[in-house]
Amino acid sequence: MPNDFNRRVIDEFRARRGRLSGPFENARLLLLTTTGARSGDPHTTPVAYLPDGGDRVLVIASAGGSPRHPDWFRNLLARPRATVEAGAFTYEARAVVLTGEERDRAFARAVEGDPGWAAYQAKTERIIPVVALYEVERPGPPHVNASSPGEAIKVVHDAFRRELALIRQELASGKGGTLGAQLRVNCLTFCQGLHHHHAGEDTALFPFLAGRHPRSAPVLDRLREEHERIAVLVERLRRAVSADGTAEGARAEAVRLTEELEAHLDREEEQLVPLLDAATRTT
Repeated sequence: MPNDFNRRVIDEFRARRGRLSGPFENARLLLLTTTGARSGDPHTTPVAYLPDGGDRVLVIASAGGSPRHPDWFRNLLARPRATVEAGAFTYEARAVVLTGEERDRAFARAVEGDPGWAAYQAKTERIIPVVALYEVERPGPPHVNASSPGEAIKVVHDAFRRELALIRQELASGKGGTLGAQLRVNCLTFCQGLHHHHAGEDTALFPFLAGRHPRSAPVLDRLREEHERIAVLVERLRRAVSADGTAEGARAEAVRLTEELEAHLDREEEQLVPLLDAATRTT
């Protein structure tokens, strides 16, 4: 059973699709459900994560610098599968403990973004593990934590809005004119996720809606055109966070992308949610 503090975090996380208040308002957290190494019972724990490209996220078994590994890590050693709740999405994951230089590079990125990780390491003699969580592929679309297709659009959009806001905040608070390694990864992961989302709409969602609502063709064509404009801005942000990019250049591109993307997401919700709700009622 989670302690009272974790239970409150879990309940708020689920109720607000990953958004939290108080000290975790601007944190990247997920809910990790592992299987007890001895009991076989499910255990859910809020853990901080690091974006690490489109196919995995990283979690760090710091336990606040405790001399013992956290329970969730020992559970993963025994059974390296888990359920991940990431606000908008829930998925099954395969856990791989990073070793050697790969672990050290990942932990160094974490410390660069938040020195608190180094403080935890200094408190304990154990080497704090870093675990990669790989989504296990399953047939069909991803599982969105929503009760209807229309709500799913809003939930996914809100996840993009929040992540871009966090990236802009990190860019604004960056030291000097350089970009940290983890911040670069955050930006590139966001760009990759947004590209995949729009590609999925273009190839699956929009054709489905066009078949159900032929009169929506002009609306869908306009949204496709907006996808193309946003793709250009995403590519500009990619270049701005490349190895020789500056924080100032990345900030400017993030602002341009935010302005275009927020208007697009609002327009999509206004136009698509009624179509999706109507399609759902007729199926």
